Amino acid sequence: MTSASDTSHHASLGSGIAALHAKWGWIVALGFVYLIAGFVALGSVVMATVASVIVVGAMMIVAGAAEMIGAFQMKSWGKFLVWALLGVLYVIAGFLTFENPLFAAVLLTLFLGASLIASGAVRLFLAFNMKRESPWVWVAMSGAITLLLGLLIVARWPVNSVYILGLFLGLDLIMAGAGWISLGFGLKRRG
Repeated sequence: MTSASDTSHHASLGSGIAALHAKWGWIVALGFVYLIAGFVALGSVVMATVASVIVVGAMMIVAGAAEMIGAFQMKSWGKFLVWALLGVLYVIAGFLTFENPLFAAVLLTLFLGASLIASGAVRLFLAFNMKRESPWVWVAMSGAITLLLGLLIVARWPVNSVYILGLFLGLDLIMAGAGWISLGFGLKRRG
């Protein structure tokens, strides 16, 4: 039995998809832009690494400014100081990223490798603690691949720092482009 809210949700979703159907060509074009940007990034992974580090630096400056603005919303002096200090540290880190993007790439690459190792280990732990349910093999494979990727990054660190972030950026742009293209053509076929 469907309720009135379920019916309105499906009607809203249907009208949203209908609106997207009319724009399927633009969605495919966006996908091709992503694909081209991804291949350009793969063609110059060092420049893509520097570009991604600069974007991270800019985001750190914006986040730091937001932290400092948020500090003025705090009611107690102690909380104000902690938030303001965090904001200042973010802004300083952002400007240091602009000052030396290759050093920032070294640090970000190490953090990426360590994060992948931790994520893969947690997924493996979860997979082997599942009661042999159907998806446990896929969770274990995902964990093993993530763990292996993290170990490869850390094993070649800091040498790989000049290209690993650019490589990931290029691959991510290509995958996103392929996703947008398939969504656009799927919308075209649907109509």
